[in-house]
Amino acid sequence: MKLLFRYFFKTIRIILEPIILLWDMLTTPKGIERPEQEQQKIDQETQKYALYQYRSCPFCIKVRRTMKRLSLKIDTLDAQKNEQHRQELIQQGGKTQVPCLRITETDGTTKWLYESDQIIRFLQEKYAV
Repeated sequence: MKLLFRYFFKTIRIILEPIILLWDMLTTPKGIERPEQEQQKIDQETQKYALYQYRSCPFCIKVRRTMKRLSLKIDTLDAQKNEQHRQELIQQGGKTQVPCLRITETDGTTKWLYESDQIIRFLQEKYAV
């Protein structure tokens, strides 16, 4: 019975994934425009961030859309298909839940945000115009 459920949900994912990704591509928001110096400063600051995600996860898409809307260049790491990224997430962050934003502070400490709403709130508070 478990095998039947596994194949059923795998089939559903195979069918829905292209639809979700197409919808995301067609409705991607336009990023905000900032003065060049301000954008460079933000780009330098966001180099300390990394988003662990799955490409077709609705919560990950929600975070990526916010990043696009705020014109943030944050590395996205695929924890579903890249075993190295998955292991980093488990070993350093403590669990495989995505989306997860890794924030490396200036003093070298690392903070992990796991909930999409928390990640979005953090990004909006820090970078919204």
